[in-house]
Amino acid sequence: MRDLVQIDAFLGFTLAILLLFAGKGLAERVAPLRRYGIPEPVVGGMLCALAVCVLYYAAGLRVEFDLGARDMLLLYFFAALGINSDIRALFKGGRLLVVLVVLASAFMVMQNGVGMALASLFGMDPRAGLMVGSISLTGGVGTTLAWTQHFTDVLGIEGAGELGLAANMIGLVAACVIGGPIAGSLIRRYPVMPSADADLEVGTLYGDTSRQRLNYYGVLLAVFWLNVALMLGHGIGALIATSGLNLPAFVGCLLAGILMRALGDLLSPRGGRLWRYDSMQPGIALISDISLGLFLTMALMGLQLWALQPMLGFITLTMTLQILMVVLFTMLVVFRAMGRDYEAAVICAGFGGITLGSTATAVANMSAVTREYGAAPKAFVVVPLVCGFFIDLINALVIGLMAG
Repeated sequence: MRDLVQIDAFLGFTLAILLLFAGKGLAERVAPLRRYGIPEPVVGGMLCALAVCVLYYAAGLRVEFDLGARDMLLLYFFAALGINSDIRALFKGGRLLVVLVVLASAFMVMQNGVGMALASLFGMDPRAGLMVGSISLTGGVGTTLAWTQHFTDVLGIEGAGELGLAANMIGLVAACVIGGPIAGSLIRRYPVMPSADADLEVGTLYGDTSRQRLNYYGVLLAVFWLNVALMLGHGIGALIATSGLNLPAFVGCLLAGILMRALGDLLSPRGGRLWRYDSMQPGIALISDISLGLFLTMALMGLQLWALQPMLGFITLTMTLQILMVVLFTMLVVFRAMGRDYEAAVICAGFGGITLGSTATAVANMSAVTREYGAAPKAFVVVPLVCGFFIDLINALVIGLMAG
């Protein structure tokens, strides 16, 4: 019996800030972390997860964090991403959106095929392999929990939830680790360069202080419109739910932000008293960067790595093959299909987040790459929409068909 140590929400949030400082400090000082595009929150979050795991085995302590602030941070991030997205860039990237949806959909079927084949090989119900396929990897924690009751009560597959959560845990870490190196490798191998006249969607370039134009009025406007986007996003989410679709809450906030930016540019292109995009953009970018960093740090510091032990053999083989398949598919198929340019390389950094982690992981990977090399505006519109909207719908259909 291990002693339980519970860390309350305020202390957990404060610790996440300290870990994010640690991650940023290490990323600035350790060149390989920057060169391979490892997101700064991953460094700090994984340090905490490893320390907690050591305490579990060495001291008999089970540390649990109250991470209540984490989900709100995610909503602020996607609202900011929406407001920073120019709808005209989305129309220009229409082909990229369609192609990425098709590629991600085909890959979900491949994921499930590998999972079901290995489940059969281990003498398990083949449908259990779906829990280490698109349910947990493309779908994430929410999709895993949503399908667990069906797999245990209807299909009679014991331990389906634990299997899916373990796969999601490994996938989340792997997605954070492989995205940056894949993009960096492609950028070095092919002569692709970013646009020099585009600003970063999240964060700033390493060592760049030229865009720090924060002012009181601009930041106050940024906070105000982000709160409006959250309220509007809640309404959009409720409207979508009436159609029977169960989408993550951040989808409504992302769509609300995009809608507000489009209306603001249309009705007040030169800015008004309350809508001054040029003035509030630096504040929105800063809030977006901090929210994403703290969210991902908190997501990783809450990982319970010891939960992998009972299913280590099956999970290790399955996830090794799933990760290898993501790397090969991204470098050989996705990069070519998305145009073989800089935007394609940044999208490749996010593809691991689409297929192994979460939308936040995908954006964190892309942010790490763009901070090193430069902006990729189309990628930051296309990838969140594919992750947060289209893929959830298609994944539900794929799971339903393959689970029978």
